[in-house]
Amino acid sequence: MNFNSANVTIEDRETLYKHNSYVDTPIEENPVIEGSFYQAKPMTVREMVTRRINKSLCFCLSIAIMVTFVSYYMAMKCEAKLNTLDNEIVRLNEENQYLQAELDRYKSFNNVDTRIGEFNLLQKADKVIEVTALNTDKKNNSNNIKTASNGFNWTIGY
Repeated sequence: MNFNSANVTIEDRETLYKHNSYVDTPIEENPVIEGSFYQAKPMTVREMVTRRINKSLCFCLSIAIMVTFVSYYMAMKCEAKLNTLDNEIVRLNEENQYLQAELDRYKSFNNVDTRIGEFNLLQKADKVIEVTALNTDKKNNSNNIKTASNGFNWTIGY
């Protein structure tokens, strides 16, 4: 049929167009690549809900993992601080024991001093006597001469 003729009405043109459309007579071409490929099928509502739930759970899991790492870091930091405080306490206790022993020793000296003062076991001198020095420049030469008779004094204990 000729579209240019005046005898053809608009309705005939539409029916002719509909009968000759791509849907009625598709153009068949040879495929460029042949083989079986994954065909993307439309998602069902159940698959969309499952995917949404999985994404939500993954997000919650990643937040839980981050919170766990932060809390583990804080726990390790507190444990290190406690270890340093424990070492400091041990050092102070040892120093305290040493100082307590020193204090006990000084207290015992003080107790002995006060007891001696109470019973007057040691008395201070009332007078100081001055003595003149002896003249020791002259040596006795008789002590330096040894004879055979005094050679055996060591056996008696001299």
